[in-house]
Amino acid sequence: MSTTEQRVAVVTGGARGIGAATAVRLAAEGRAVAVIDLDEAACKDTVEKITAAGGKAVAVGADVSDEAQVEAAVARIVAELGAPTILVNNAGVLRDNLLFKMSVSDWDTVLNVHLRGSFLMTKAVQKHMVDAGFGRVVNLSSSSALGNRGQANYSAAKAGLQGFTKTLAIELGKFGITANAVAPGFIATEMTKATADRVGMGFEDFKKAAAGAIPVQRVGEPEDIANAIAFFTGEAAGFVSGQVLYVAGGPLD
Repeated sequence: MSTTEQRVAVVTGGARGIGAATAVRLAAEGRAVAVIDLDEAACKDTVEKITAAGGKAVAVGADVSDEAQVEAAVARIVAELGAPTILVNNAGVLRDNLLFKMSVSDWDTVLNVHLRGSFLMTKAVQKHMVDAGFGRVVNLSSSSALGNRGQANYSAAKAGLQGFTKTLAIELGKFGITANAVAPGFIATEMTKATADRVGMGFEDFKKAAAGAIPVQRVGEPEDIANAIAFFTGEAAGFVSGQVLYVAGGPLD
């Protein structure tokens, strides 16, 4: 594939938040974008925003933790847009609770969506990247990978994605494929609003409190993460692989 051809990007969890912002940004970079979410109809706004700006996008409904649905989704993307060579594994859910209150279902659901989902999506797409001699995989980790109260499941999943990313970089590099992870800090999304609700705080107060602890004195926006992902997925980032970039408004230990 020549670099003048339109590359096809896949963004999971693309209906809202970081996923939606990333899909819009990659479309602005000239990519055709497949927007995947559990509910295909929920992707409508993201797709319409892209097409209204002159871009090309399709909405695809799929549970990324289900192997058959992933295979069907990728086959549809190939048929409608072409072979995907950019993958952003962003789909995620929260089932927060302290360990002694956390159910097995809470654990399994989070690990299945984040880890199993990223595995299944990458496995399904990597063959197209190998054939093209070009690929960009970006996995969404989190500052919670460093540990966060009430998130044993989420923290484990996000730390696991860092190891997954580094192994992909080692295995796939010889095929022209890079793999990197972006680890957001506090980003203002529906997911962080749900956390505020869980701890009994208004969202604006929650954001203000979080901003006070961030060196740049503001919380992040989905576009901040989309900017980092756009770099990793670009043609010029071919010598950057196996990295974890914390996008958190300051250093994290």
